[in-house]
Amino acid sequence: MPASPSTARAINDRLALRLLQQEGPLTAARLKQLTGLSRPTVADLVERLAAAGLIEVTGESGEQRRGPNARLYGIVADRAYLAALDVRTEGVSVLVSDLVGRVLAEASVPIGDDTGTGPAVEQAVALVERAAKEAGTDRLHTVGIGAPGLIDPASGELRDSTGLPAWHRRLVAALQERFPKARVSVENETNLAALAEQRDGAARDRDTFALLWLGLGIGAAVVLDGTLRRGASGGAGEIGFLPVPGTSGLPSATDCAGGFHSLAGAAAVVGLAAEHGLTARAAGREREAAALVREAVRLADGERPGAAGGEDGRPSVVTGPAPGPGAGRFLDALAGRVALGAAAVVSVLDPGCVVLAGEVGRAGGDALAARVRDRLARMSPLATEVRPSALGGGAVLRGALLTARDRAQDELFAPQER
Repeated sequence: MPASPSTARAINDRLALRLLQQEGPLTAARLKQLTGLSRPTVADLVERLAAAGLIEVTGESGEQRRGPNARLYGIVADRAYLAALDVRTEGVSVLVSDLVGRVLAEASVPIGDDTGTGPAVEQAVALVERAAKEAGTDRLHTVGIGAPGLIDPASGELRDSTGLPAWHRRLVAALQERFPKARVSVENETNLAALAEQRDGAARDRDTFALLWLGLGIGAAVVLDGTLRRGASGGAGEIGFLPVPGTSGLPSATDCAGGFHSLAGAAAVVGLAAEHGLTARAAGREREAAALVREAVRLADGERPGAAGGEDGRPSVVTGPAPGPGAGRFLDALAGRVALGAAAVVSVLDPGCVVLAGEVGRAGGDALAARVRDRLARMSPLATEVRPSALGGGAVLRGALLTARDRAQDELFAPQER
């Protein structure tokens, strides 16, 4: 059945707004070309969107002519301000952006293990307040949070998980109290990293892929046919609990020791490096496991010790014996362990592509990804690309910002009753 006039207008308005989001400011003539709508229809929607305060004239095109036909229309960026948080066991990072995603302020704060729940929540909330003030606002429209752990699909709340700080679960309510008009939501950090890689990173050309998070903990995210899959209880991708060969036991419902985590978590990576005679001292805020992997990549490539930079750009300092074949053997052994978990995901989902993210995945880069791909090719008949993260340490924040922006635009761009 043909759409009613009001439905057609709503569809056309949303189409134009999405194009302005993707392309940036456009002339009415360019909107006509991209939408295929008639000139009068485009003129009407431009007038409607401007009257609603959603778009405005941002300048003129570079063409010779001037006047109404050369006006550039863009989304009113300061119509709403957004915040994205990356919540870790050891601290919080935050950024604040406008409605089109332009970052206006960034900040981070470490939170020690000995910090009480109340003070930790206060530090995190104060950080968001300072960043918002720096961005020029005291009001946030939408706040997106990335955190480790399970998200209850029914309530959208972070579930209580053994080993995670209690302040993580308190943070959402505290932010909602400080910004009562904001829409605050939390998502698993690995899922957000996958969404970011899908939109802006290593999986831009993939509708179906899996992301393996290799860091302090182990996790996975699954995107099938363009859609993130969370599972019935929000636990899709909890591969730290995956039983694999090579461990001393089996995982339990409350402890992933004995699962894939025991082979590929940060502590296991450090132990594996020691077995191969590799030692390193991380620089800045880089974890020891990531520093070891990063330096092993450099040493395996024949570069001098200490040449590899940590996440803050400073070199990691390598101690112990001179470079030798141990670095390559360490990377081979690590790839073999990672491939065990990847093979299980591949055998069930056949994603065609696996992205290695997290601190260890980023540190291993192409060298680790190539080794994992080679082992997967020997273990599975299913052709699978293995790629390193393209977004580095900013993947979770980027994913949180993208989801916050999408939610804000879904509300603000919704058709108004007329």
